[in-house]
Amino acid sequence: MQTDAIIERIARRYPSRWLQGYVRGKIRTDPAYRIALSALRDSQLPVLDIGCGMGFLAFFLRECGFVPHIIGVDFDALKIANAQEIAHAHYANLDFRLEDAAAMHDFLGNVVLLDVLQYLSPEKQYQLLGLLPRLIAPGGQCIIRATPKDDSWRFRFTEWDDRAMHAIRWIKSPALHYLSKDEITKAFLLPGFRSEVRPLWGKTPFNSHLFVFERSAEEAVTCQLH
Repeated sequence: MQTDAIIERIARRYPSRWLQGYVRGKIRTDPAYRIALSALRDSQLPVLDIGCGMGFLAFFLRECGFVPHIIGVDFDALKIANAQEIAHAHYANLDFRLEDAAAMHDFLGNVVLLDVLQYLSPEKQYQLLGLLPRLIAPGGQCIIRATPKDDSWRFRFTEWDDRAMHAIRWIKSPALHYLSKDEITKAFLLPGFRSEVRPLWGKTPFNSHLFVFERSAEEAVTCQLH
């Protein structure tokens, strides 16, 4: 796979040189994009990208050969407008919406949630975590990257960075509440779900962790037999 060529092609579709540079750096250095691709590559299920921003993940998946329907939702109108414009001009079967994830209660497939939870109020966090298992189809996955609250220096640095990104208006909402690992995984302690949690900070100073919750495909087989 010509990853550099893919990144360059995506970057050049954004309207400013600053944005193009940001896209290059983000996709090249952020391990979440390749992890999502590896996890979803062979799936035929649609993907719901919650907090999709300007569509980086959706465009990367498309460029790497992932063809099922992708829906991206975000509450930042400017970022959604950018994603919609690029998708309309260059990609098929992508749908970007200025919408709350709670409105997607009829969705069934894979779900990706990267760096979103801490920007929601505690009430919204628990509402969303309660909804997520119902959105995952048998054989589907929920991929979450979050900053769990702990006593590490990485967590303190991430708190500071979240405040800085809000101060310069790159992130529309300030970080409101950080959940612990147990609070995130608790929502998926359900029959048929398998979970994996591991650090995902790589060479960065951030307290990023990857949470993968996979729903057994055997449920679909059992339903068909009945």
